[in-house]
Amino acid sequence: MPTPSLKDIKSALQSGQFEPAHALISTALQQNDLPESDTHELLYLNAVALRYLNKLTAAFDATKQLLALQPNNGRAYQEQAYCLLASKDIKGALMAFHKAVEYNPALIASWQQIVTLFKAQQHPNYQPALDQFNLLKALPAPVLGAMDLMHEGKLYKAEQVCRNFLQKNKHQVDAMCLLAEIGLKLKVYDDAEFLLESCVDLYPDNEHAKALYVNILNRLGKFKQGAQHAEEFLAQFDAQQALVITVKATLANCYINLGELARGQEIYQAILAQSPERNGIHVQLGHAHKTAGNYDLAVAAYQQAYNQKNDYGDAYWSLANIKTYQFSDDELAQMQQVLSQEGVTVDDRVHINFSLGKAFEDRKEFSRSFGFYQQGNALKKQSIGYDAAKSTALIDQQIKHCTKALFEQRSNVGNGAADPIFILGLPRAGSTLLEQIIASHSQVDGTMELHNILGTALKLRGRIVNDEPQYPKNLSELSDQQLKQLGDNFMRDTQPYRQNAPFFIDKMPNNFIHIGLIKLILPNAKIIDARREPMACCFSGFKQLFGEGQDFSYGLSDIATYYQDYLRLMDHWDQVMPGAVLRVQHEELVHDFENQVRRILDYCQLPFEQSCLEFYNTKRNIYTPSAQQVRQPISTKGLTQWQNFEPYLGELKATLES
Repeated sequence: MPTPSLKDIKSALQSGQFEPAHALISTALQQNDLPESDTHELLYLNAVALRYLNKLTAAFDATKQLLALQPNNGRAYQEQAYCLLASKDIKGALMAFHKAVEYNPALIASWQQIVTLFKAQQHPNYQPALDQFNLLKALPAPVLGAMDLMHEGKLYKAEQVCRNFLQKNKHQVDAMCLLAEIGLKLKVYDDAEFLLESCVDLYPDNEHAKALYVNILNRLGKFKQGAQHAEEFLAQFDAQQALVITVKATLANCYINLGELARGQEIYQAILAQSPERNGIHVQLGHAHKTAGNYDLAVAAYQQAYNQKNDYGDAYWSLANIKTYQFSDDELAQMQQVLSQEGVTVDDRVHINFSLGKAFEDRKEFSRSFGFYQQGNALKKQSIGYDAAKSTALIDQQIKHCTKALFEQRSNVGNGAADPIFILGLPRAGSTLLEQIIASHSQVDGTMELHNILGTALKLRGRIVNDEPQYPKNLSELSDQQLKQLGDNFMRDTQPYRQNAPFFIDKMPNNFIHIGLIKLILPNAKIIDARREPMACCFSGFKQLFGEGQDFSYGLSDIATYYQDYLRLMDHWDQVMPGAVLRVQHEELVHDFENQVRRILDYCQLPFEQSCLEFYNTKRNIYTPSAQQVRQPISTKGLTQWQNFEPYLGELKATLES
């Protein structure tokens, strides 16, 4: 018997033939080698069919099957809500409808049910829910459909629907904004920024477009522009409270990243004075305190967030991420209790698993610790869908196109400034320590992990043509003037992060991929490769839950493969540009500290200063997870921590040795 098609099953459901549809679904689910996406779709349709057959328990069980495979599926929660509503469980239904729109805000049917239930209860959030429902209802049907596809993770299909609509409805603002959001998710940042900039120009009175533009500027690390547009938004619009708070929080983040911590903190505190229930703002305020070195204030802010919502995972991980923080017995019990609850989001489970990994590691219960790290990584990896082969292909492209001949022919054609000092490599390899040491010199400004080189690479990459990105192939096609202009742009755009020193640091680890680009546009820049012993570096990355990016770090074999690719590319840079990069081995720095510091300063052409040895006394803003650690003297205790977990790291070791 041929496998029933999804088209046949949907046709049966739409015509009210629920029993035949259920039978077709059961047959289809018995087939071997079903694509994962088809399995998800069939389980969802099965729940729908069973609900219409009034088999509510079986329908609910079908949604649980789906959520076990795809925990972020908003439609599965919507089906659960309908089952609970049919069973007269109003409270449970309302919670499930909220889960549905949390994962897929485009589910207009769920919003309609929330509005109806809120109205009956005279709920204080009735009006905001009604506003959201009316906003979705007013969207053109194709735009709403594309939004639904986007939140279901079907990004390319959503993009195509949007583009088709815009071909017939040029400059329709909702479609332009949505296409920009899809571009953000696809990491086509240049296109997304251009779309939103165009929206703001074409529709200066559209608050949604302006708010999205503020968000993308913040995401791209364009904090000066982001702050300017956020200030304009707040002066121009009398928007819904939720949107105003979002823009204010973004403004605060822009100020903090521009080094204006006091202004950022004031905005967060003003938001909390008006809306103390905003757990995310408590956490952001805690991050600001941590950046400034105010440990006790950071801890208090994080604890306030979980006191208000005990399953708020980001609060626990923010405490763990201080690195020197020790969880109490009560906190440990509370986190474990939260994980045993139903209804906890995947994101919160990820954060709490990583936090428990850190807590049990501190207590030297390494087997339990590894179990939580492993579960947190598995959940995170499931949600991001990392493909190691694609990362390897990116490295291959750099090696293929960034040849020795290219750098010999194009040397010294970019911006000749010697100001930048790039510290790069893999995350958790000691780059923050290097930054703190060098930034303790009177002639050097420490900044942060600047996005400018990554942004330039993304612009050069453009769209994929014949399965191959344009960058780095197009580096050889750029004129001398174009290379100089890119260097000029870098120097101009990084100026807001500097003080008055003649040199400054860019500590973006991922820049190691783009050393070729850096040397073409900034030929006199200094480049330092922060390197750490592979087992220590990889396992430290595996234990770290990153705020954004570093998707390779959530699987032991993935992170080992990435480390090998990193070594391969760094060897290539050494071959095509001998002497361009200074390698600093973390273990050598720790064991032979003063000699290594002198070596680093000599490479940077800086005179020796005692303050670089006493880096822990330097008062400056530090934006990375190691902030608390580098405010303490040098220590050897972190060098062999991975050995406590050696029995569980066979996959990591085997991949590194392969």
